Amino acid sequence: MARPRQPLLSRDRIVAAALALVDAEGLEAVSTRRLASELGVSGPSLYNHVATKDELLDAVVDAVIGEVDLSMFPDPDWRSSLDSWARSYRAALAAHPNVVPALAQGMGRRPNALRLADAVFGGLVDAGWPRREATRVGALMRYFITGSALGSFARNFPADASVYENAYPHLSEAHLLAERQQRIDESAFETGLQALLDGLELRFTALATTPRA
Repeated sequence: MARPRQPLLSRDRIVAAALALVDAEGLEAVSTRRLASELGVSGPSLYNHVATKDELLDAVVDAVIGEVDLSMFPDPDWRSSLDSWARSYRAALAAHPNVVPALAQGMGRRPNALRLADAVFGGLVDAGWPRREATRVGALMRYFITGSALGSFARNFPADASVYENAYPHLSEAHLLAERQQRIDESAFETGLQALLDGLELRFTALATTPRA
C-alpha cells in the first residue's frame, strides 16, 4: 500500500481541531480523548505533536493571536497604528470569545503573542515614546481590548422590565439592553478606544515638552 502523501496528523491540524472545539463548546471541552475522537486517531498519537493539554491550549490561544494584523507597525503615526491594531485584535477575539479567559493569563512563550508584543512596543518606541512609557501603553491597550472581549455589558441585564420598576428608577429602559447587545458593546468599545487614544495623545505631547532629568 502506498504511503499517504501527507501524515495523518500534524501539529497545525491538531491545533485547528482544538480551536474548533473551543469555539463550539469552550475551553473545558478540550481533552485528549475528545480531540482524538474528532481527528479519528488514537489518543497517544497526539503526544507525538503536543506534549500536554496546557501546551495544546497555549497553541490554540497563540493561533488566535496570530490572526491579529500587525502590518501597521512601525509608523510615525502611533495613534493611527494603535487604533487599527486594537480593532484587529478585538475582531480576532470576537471571532473566538471562548479563548479569551486563557489569553488573559499572559503572553508566556507563545510565539505569536511575543511577536505582537514586540511589534507594538517597537512601533511605539520608534514613533517617539520613551521605552518605559511604551511598556505601559502596550499593557494599557491590552487590558482594554481583552477586558472588552471578556463579556458583554448589555447581555447581563435581565430583559424583564419588572425587575427595574420602583427600586431602580434610573434603569427604566435597561430591559432593552440585551436585545441591543451588539450595537451597545461595539459603541462602548468605540467610545473607550477613542477616549484612551485622546488621553494618550495628551500624555505624548506632555512628555515631549517636559525636560528629561
